[in-house]
Amino acid sequence: METFRAFRVYDDGKFGSGRAVTMSRAELDRGSVVVRTAFASVNYKDALTALGKAKIARKFPLVAGIDLAGTVESSQDARFKAGDEVIVHSFGLGGEHDGSYADVGRFPAEWVVPLPKGLTLFDASALGVAGHTVGVGIDLMQLNGLTPDKGKVLVNGATGGAASVAIDILSGLGFHVVALTGKMNEADYLRSLGAAEVIDRHSMNYGTKPLEAAMWAGAVDSVGGEQLAWLIRTMQREGVITAFGNASGNEFKGNVLPFILRGVRVLGTNVDNPLEGKKRIWQRLATDLKPRCLERIARRIRFDALPQAFDDLLAARMRGRQVVDFSLR
Repeated sequence: METFRAFRVYDDGKFGSGRAVTMSRAELDRGSVVVRTAFASVNYKDALTALGKAKIARKFPLVAGIDLAGTVESSQDARFKAGDEVIVHSFGLGGEHDGSYADVGRFPAEWVVPLPKGLTLFDASALGVAGHTVGVGIDLMQLNGLTPDKGKVLVNGATGGAASVAIDILSGLGFHVVALTGKMNEADYLRSLGAAEVIDRHSMNYGTKPLEAAMWAGAVDSVGGEQLAWLIRTMQREGVITAFGNASGNEFKGNVLPFILRGVRVLGTNVDNPLEGKKRIWQRLATDLKPRCLERIARRIRFDALPQAFDDLLAARMRGRQVVDFSLR
């Protein structure tokens, strides 16, 4: 019986603990499509799951990892055949169902997205859930009227994976992108992605007024907390914010004046949308929203480097994205 590598989380400690092990095909989770994993990205949620820092694993043992790109080995569903290149993410992957950190996985066909023309398997994992979230957010911002002529767009937490992708995409669409970061040593990196300005968050006067000077037509926020409250207070009239992170906390203080006097819109951005919606966003990420700098944003790592990757991510020692390349031995 064939065995393969997997990073599994076991029922140890408060929320589980993970380690690299060998598993067999007989242990694969339910599903009708078997996929050979080519790449899988490393996400904040993955690190929390693997190190038992949050209650994310809903079954044990659990293969961690919330997104992958790979090739179909076999399928009991007529929509897929051996050799098809595909993307899998969401639907409880890496929480309720075995995830991406294994050489082989089995998944329900309803979760599987055909790789759109214009993306490689590496591109798909360099984007991953983070890039898909950014795609959903920018799509929502555009639907709410954001265009380059409206003014500057701020990207908060700029060296993070999702933020790096956002800078790349927005600058490619013609927006004047302002990168806000606490890592000014990465200013050249941010400019190389397309940031027109790089601002040190430590030098900012965030103010306390219900309405501060109107500065931004749009904002991409993966930080949350009081920085999101500041963004709301500094948006221009009809300004739009896509919010999808809580690196600085879940709560913030605010007031209604930005909403009723300036018409500010905070767009909650969640990627647990139906499959057809996922396909539409992936198609955009392969065409008009396609980033130009994924090879600069994403770094390939070996499977056995996952523990260090988790530590680096939680300690904020990373910029951009890390992608497990399963071909590296």
